[in-house]
Amino acid sequence: MADTGLKVKVGDKISFSKSVTHEDLVKFADVTGDTNPIHFEEGYAGKTRFGKRIAHGMLSAGFISTVVGIKLPQEGETAIYLSQSLRFMRPVFVGDTITAEAEVTAVDAERRRVTLSTICVNQNQEQVLTGEALVLLDKYPFESN
Repeated sequence: MADTGLKVKVGDKISFSKSVTHEDLVKFADVTGDTNPIHFEEGYAGKTRFGKRIAHGMLSAGFISTVVGIKLPQEGETAIYLSQSLRFMRPVFVGDTITAEAEVTAVDAERRRVTLSTICVNQNQEQVLTGEALVLLDKYPFESN
């Protein structure tokens, strides 16, 4: 088997933190078109089980994308998402600080695939999202054989 050059190993952990702002919700809605009133209208959101506006669930999932695309690859690599499962555990509110964390749980060096346990926690260390990602750590620049 040829040396794949993968430096990542089982047990490696990486993370990214971001405080969620109203402006983040506006930008997310501008890009996705998701203008659900639960994200923007206090009166509407106040009548839901959450009692106030919540952030888009996929915004927190997007923080995992930063971990995968920016924090995971080493020099000479680029990360390509292959799959991501998500389970939303609790709401995220404006002002919450979310930390996206990923832990390498498996490495298929020959295929350059990495499996990650993914989680997002708020400033109180409460899980807001859990899941699993499969990522291709491709060589960069890519050279076909």
